[in-house]
Amino acid sequence: MQKVQVAVIGSGSWATAIVKILLNNVEKVHWWVREPEIAEHMMQYGHNPHYLSSVSFDTKSLSVSHELNRVLKQADIPVFCIPAAFLHPSLEGMHASLLRDKPVVSAIKGVVPEYNDIVADYMYKHFGVPYGQFVNVSGPSHAEEVAQERLTYLTIASESRVNAAVVSGLFACRYIRTSLSEDIFGTEYAPVLKNIIAIASGICTGLGYGDNFHAVLISNAIQEISRFVDAVRPNNRDIKQSVYLGDLLVTCYSQFSRNRRYGQMIAKGYRPQYAQMEMNMVAEGYYATKCIKEMNAEYGVYMPIVDAVYNILYNNARPVSEIKGLEDKLS
Repeated sequence: MQKVQVAVIGSGSWATAIVKILLNNVEKVHWWVREPEIAEHMMQYGHNPHYLSSVSFDTKSLSVSHELNRVLKQADIPVFCIPAAFLHPSLEGMHASLLRDKPVVSAIKGVVPEYNDIVADYMYKHFGVPYGQFVNVSGPSHAEEVAQERLTYLTIASESRVNAAVVSGLFACRYIRTSLSEDIFGTEYAPVLKNIIAIASGICTGLGYGDNFHAVLISNAIQEISRFVDAVRPNNRDIKQSVYLGDLLVTCYSQFSRNRRYGQMIAKGYRPQYAQMEMNMVAEGYYATKCIKEMNAEYGVYMPIVDAVYNILYNNARPVSEIKGLEDKLS
């Protein structure tokens, strides 16, 4: 048990799973949730009433509060796990000084829509967090399987090998294996893109396309991801590694994938905003699609799958027609 105190910022399913992981290794976890009544419930009953509610916590090692700066002040290492779409308003009023000289960990898969920034860039621009201080935690991972203690592999990425190793020690346990990477940008952008591809996968599933087509869709998708990430942040990365390809596969095929489920609802005729409301969960790919489309206006990368999803979600294109047009752009 490490004598380090960690703050987890966020209260969704992945944040809940991360708290479960950390309590294996650290003596105290400080957990920030937005609603005071949820904080009280967690401390009284030892579980999150809204997400992964079957997971129980030892409240002797846990402190839950709705006061963000108080939580950050008490912790040596903060772990941010708020959906990217809500990160900027959630951190309003956060004191940048509370992040100084600490490894700042992100377990967020998305783009901050107000600025079209990945989290590393957002933290640098708005809170002065140096890139060498930033640590990114990536999958492939679904919170539901972590809650079940099913073997999961995480990649810990940082420009600082020391910070990556420290964070790796916080997460590694009986059912979590970790590997280190220096590619903070690739390990951020690839998960953003795979969420968009998962929406495409869900749409195609909902329209009745089979495994043969999906194999072609996913093989084209990893090339699309590679083209974009290499254009935005060139690096000698191996796109076949699990943090890139594996994360894409699990998000496109898993029963736990909210973005895939969201795509299936779109195929059934749900309007994009109503599908989000019906799920009662955040499909990050919805917001990411617009962000990546706007960013790609600068780079001009060939991205037919992203373009198709964008047209369906934001241009009111009929899924049947749009995916039919996509057929001829895949090989």
